[in-house]
Order: sequence, then C-alpha cells, then structure tokens
Amino acid sequence: MKIENRKNLLYVLLITVAGIIITFFLPGKNFNALIYEQGKPWTHPILTAPFDIPIEYDSITAQQITDSIDQNTARIYKRDNSVSTRQISHLSQVLQERGDVSNIVQRALVEEVSNLYANGIVDAETMTSVRNGDIKEMRIMANNIAEVVDPQALMSVKDAYKQLDSVLSHPYYRLALANVPVYNFLEPNLVYDSIETNKLLDDARRKALAPQGIVQTGEGIIDHGDIVTPQKYAILKTYERMMQEKEMQQGGLNLSIIGQAVFVAMMMLILFFFMKLIRPRTYNVTRKMVFIICFITVFIVVVELIVGFRYILIYAVPFALVPIIMTTFLDSRTAFFIHMIVVLLCSLVAKDQAEFIIMQFVAGNIAIVAIKEMSRRSQLLACAFFIFIAYCLLYTAMVLIRSGNLETVGWLEYVMFAFNCMVLAVAYLVIYVIERIFGFTSTVTLVELSDINTPELRMLSEACPGTFQHSLQVANLAQEAARKINANSQLARAGALYHDIGKINNPAFFTENQIGVNPHDALTYTQSARIVINHVPDGIKRAEKAKLPQVIRDFIAQHHGKGKARYFYTLACKANGNQPVDPAPFSYPGPNPQTKEAAIMMMADACEAATRSLKEPDEKAIASIVEKVINNQIVEGLLDEAPISFKDVGIIKRTFIERLRTFYHLRIAYPDDVVPPVSNDVDDPED
Repeated sequence: MKIENRKNLLYVLLITVAGIIITFFLPGKNFNALIYEQGKPWTHPILTAPFDIPIEYDSITAQQITDSIDQNTARIYKRDNSVSTRQISHLSQVLQERGDVSNIVQRALVEEVSNLYANGIVDAETMTSVRNGDIKEMRIMANNIAEVVDPQALMSVKDAYKQLDSVLSHPYYRLALANVPVYNFLEPNLVYDSIETNKLLDDARRKALAPQGIVQTGEGIIDHGDIVTPQKYAILKTYERMMQEKEMQQGGLNLSIIGQAVFVAMMMLILFFFMKLIRPRTYNVTRKMVFIICFITVFIVVVELIVGFRYILIYAVPFALVPIIMTTFLDSRTAFFIHMIVVLLCSLVAKDQAEFIIMQFVAGNIAIVAIKEMSRRSQLLACAFFIFIAYCLLYTAMVLIRSGNLETVGWLEYVMFAFNCMVLAVAYLVIYVIERIFGFTSTVTLVELSDINTPELRMLSEACPGTFQHSLQVANLAQEAARKINANSQLARAGALYHDIGKINNPAFFTENQIGVNPHDALTYTQSARIVINHVPDGIKRAEKAKLPQVIRDFIAQHHGKGKARYFYTLACKANGNQPVDPAPFSYPGPNPQTKEAAIMMMADACEAATRSLKEPDEKAIASIVEKVINNQIVEGLLDEAPISFKDVGIIKRTFIERLRTFYHLRIAYPDDVVPPVSNDVDDPED
C-alpha cells in the first residue's frame, strides 16, 4: 500500500510539474497574442465585443487631425507686469542718476520702453516659431482674461531694441542710447503658459477625436477572413487598450492565464485518471508513466516555441508522431487518447481551433491504423504519404467551406504539410532514441530479433538443434494464438525464439538434443532437476550478456513460471513409495507470466513438448493433451498473474489443437517403385 501511495504521489508531482511547464510556455492568450496586420485578412475566429467599444479614428486620420489642431490652436502666454514695472523703474533711476541726459530725453526713453512692454516682448525661441509659421494664433492672459493677438505684431528683445533705435533717431536720443545701456532693460514680459495651452489642446483634440459611433456588447468586431481595414484596425486597437485597462484595474491579474492553467490542469488530470482507471497495467509501470508524461510535456513545449517564432510553422509540426510513438510502445487506444490530449492542449496556440483539431484528429487515426503493428520501416513511408494526402484534402476543404473559392488557399501550407510528412517518414530515429533512453522495445526491433541469423539463435541452432526446432514450433504456435486474441504477436514470437537459449550451456541434458546416451541415468533426480531448472537463470545471463531487451529476458524468466520439473518430481515421488517429496528442489524460480504474451508462450512451450511424446498424434490425442496441459497450469495457478481471460484460454486451446494437428498430420505411404521383370528371352536382332 505504501508503494502504491508513493507511486501515486510521484505521478501527481510529475503531472503538476508538467502542467506548470506547459502553462509557462503558452503565449498569454490576450489580444497581443493575436497577430494581425492592417490590409491583411483576419486569420483568427470571429471576435465579438465583450463590452461597448467606441469607434475611433484610425491612427493615420487621428494623427492628421492632431497635427492640424496642434498647428492651428492658439498658444497661451501670460503677461508678467512685474517685469515691465521693475525694468522701467530701474531705467528711470539710471537715467536720473546721469546728469548728461535731459528730462525730455528721459521721458521719451521711458515712454518708448513702456510702449514696447505694453505691446509685448517674447523670447527669441517663440519669435523664431512665429516667423516659421508654427504659431499662427496667440492668446495673452491677463487677470484671467484672454486677449487674442497677432503673433507677427510681437517682438523679441532684439527686435524691440531695433524698434527703439529706429524711433529715437534724433541725435539727442542717439547720445543717450550710446551712454545708457537700454538693451539691458529689455526683457520678455510674455511668458508661455504650457499648462493652459495643453488644456486648450487637449480639449480641442478630445472634441475633434470624439468617437464616430460604438460597437455594442455582443456585436461582432471582425469575422474570420475579413480584411483588417483602417477603421477595423482602429477598433481592434481600442479593444486592445481597453482590455489592458481592465487588466490593470484587476491589479495586473491576467485572467486568460488563469483560464489556460485551469484548462491544462483539467487535461493532465484526465490523463492521470485514464491511465490509473482504464490502463492500470501501464500505470503500474513507472518507466512507462514517466515516458508518457515527459514525451507529452516536451512535445507541447516544442510546439509552443515553434508557434511563438512563426505561426505558419504549426503546419510543419508532425503531430501524427504522437500516435505513432505511443502505438509502437503502448497500445492503440492509449495512443489515440494521448494524441487527443496533446491536440487539445496545443489548440490553445492554434488560430482556428476547430480546423486544427479536425485535421489532427484525422491524421492521428490514420497513423494508428497504419502503424498498429509496425514490422517494417516502409510502413512509415506509406503512413506519411496517406497523412500528407489527408492534410491537403482537409485543408482545401476547410478553405472552400470558409471562403467558397480557391484564391484564398495559402500554398505555403502545402509545403509545410510536405515537410511535416518528411519528418514522419524518419520517425524510426525517434523510436530508436526512445528505446535507448527508456529501455522499451519496438515491433521493428522485435522483427530484427526474430531473424534466426542473430548470434544467439545461430548458436542455439548449432549447439542445440533439437531445442532450436522446438523453439521454432513454439514461436509459430505463440504467434498464431497471440494474433487470435489481439495480443502482440511479434512479441510472442520473439520471446518464444529465445526462451530456451539457456540450454546452450548443457545441450545433452535435454531430451530433444540427445542421441542414444542419456546423461541423467548417472544422476539423482534432484541433480537432474537442478540441471534442467538452471537453463532459466543460464538463459537470463546469456540474454544480459547479449544485451537482449528486458521484455525478452522476462520471457526467459517466466516461461516455466513457478512450476515444477514435473518429470523428475514424479519419478522422485515414485521412488519415495509414491509419497510426496519436498517440491522446492524441483521448482522453477519464476516469476509466473505477467503478460498475455508470456502466458501464451508458457502454454505453447508445454503443449508442443507434450505432443512430441504422443505415439499416435491424431486430432483426438492432441486435443486431449492440450486440454490436460493447460488445465494443469490453471489449477497450479501459473496463469493467475497474467491478464488473460477464460475466453482467451479457450481460443488459445483451439488454435493450438489446429496448428499442432497440421504439424503432426499423417502422410500417405508411398508404394515401392515398380521394377520391371527381367526376361530370359533373347530378342531377335531383326526385331
């Protein structure tokens, strides 16, 4: 129970980490994640207004209006009377202190300077803007009253001094201007009021840029395939801004990310409970669960990164690789379920989710059907070709449904489909890498192992020819029976071929390899049983040395289960006065078969060996011995740990009887050749 709890905790932790990683790499499903361009078709599903959206001017028109307002709106200046009062007072004082300037000249100078200040003096920068035409209208604030003035009538300090010099042209004034630095008493008394000016500009802009209308809540903003016109573009930008404002009002909380996290969590929980409740045998193998979770996570993250780089590349991602890999190492139902989990999670980054899910659903089913029992790499090429055709037809159909014409077909997508299927065609490289990392065994590898020219099988055929023939017969029986009950027939065959390689160490101690002399005649029953039983651990050692896959080693270990070396055990009991003896020295180490394929192979091994002892192997005798052997295995509990039903056992029995009957069918006796009698008569030469 503690082991099961630790396993559950481990899987929950792995799934949680996987969900966090997947959510982290998902692009935020806010409006910024939707790529769109002005003048291009809207490639996303229909967008509906979740709230009232004002219809504002597009950016170009808005900028033109703003520029016009900025150029034509009056600038506001404040008249600083303290400047004129201070400077005129200072000038009067300086003139009075000089004794060489008459009162008339003093009054004239002060009066002209006062006139200049009354007209208004601005800074040089403002005067430059006026002359360049940047300021066309000016308002002067005094005592909260705005007076509109002509900017051209204003002067800078330099212009004011020139004006003073031109007006006071009499020699008396010239002398006074030369002796008194009147220029120092000229200072701008009109100061730019940026605050009031900006208020005026903002008010003018607000009025000029007032919305032209409103998109009401629930009204469609833009539909799939519509051109993003300048007005639509402006509405989309407004929608984007308002969404950001709402997000800021929520304290920066992005609800779309929360929605994504919830969706990912639900998908990962569904995966967890599917494996735990529907596929418990896979769930109980930690190595397989770790592989499933890691593969899903890595695949989805790669998809998210690729789509984040450029969306069109999503069509180049070989999603059918998921069911191919899963069917190769697991089963077709699990492969389809995991494929749909991956597709649904990846749909979060798809533009048209319905189209994406439909296309990947079809591609996944084609892959599962084509690679249900992959025994040749050429099957991958055929699978990739069929998937390419399906992608092209489905994409074309979707475009026609959506737009009604072929002009909107993006031919680049077909190039992506071709690249996609090229990757699928070399999927066996990925299968090979997974085999090495996780210790799995693919059907392709099993086919390669079934080649009788492999070193171990060649050695078995040379050292133990009888055992080799027995293994071939068992392999044929097991493969046929596995096919009849929908088990892995290639695995059953490969396991059967290697199950007795431990006999290579002592070939003469096994009946099928003996010629005349039986070395057991010189041994006790216990010693003989130990030698026979040792072919199991010897076989495991040989398999480890030859680096055979774990599934093949399991066949070697389980092909006798915890059964007895019955022949020697029975002889020992008879020698003991027909009384039972200690069964331990006569028992195989086990374990009992853990899979359907191992159980089939155990039954095939025992039945094939038993039928060899039949003197008259007719159908009745074969059926009787098959029933007896398999029923004894059931009674002894050797098949209790294998996931096999009584219905399966019945099918296996019938298959064995039929196949063994063909193995031992009676041939007709050919008559002796007819020998013509020898005649004693001498032929007449003339005849």
